[in-house]
Amino acid sequence: MERSSGVLLHISSLPGEGGIGCFGKDAFRFVDFLERTEQKIWQILPLGPVGYGNSPYQCYSAFAGNPMFIDVEQLLGDRLISKEKVADQNFKDKKVEFERVEEWKIEILQ
Repeated sequence: MERSSGVLLHISSLPGEGGIGCFGKDAFRFVDFLERTEQKIWQILPLGPVGYGNSPYQCYSAFAGNPMFIDVEQLLGDRLISKEKVADQNFKDKKVEFERVEEWKIEILQ
């Protein structure tokens, strides 16, 4: 087996304007970084909808994806939602406010 290196970084830890990291442009930028630095592995935590304590290990479904990781900017770009629906929430830069983000995104996604 060849030696390789990589990182452990959950999607929620990526930078993002929506209060939480998502599968948007920052995820693609991170993948490009991994390629440039010749990393072979990107290990992530479970991606299901979280349960008690917002822990990725407390998912209530092994098959569903967490809607918090949907990129709102991409939805705007694809004209699936209107700009009026997306009000600036002024989320913290260094810490995810899970309850606020979930409330905001669920309203948008519905």
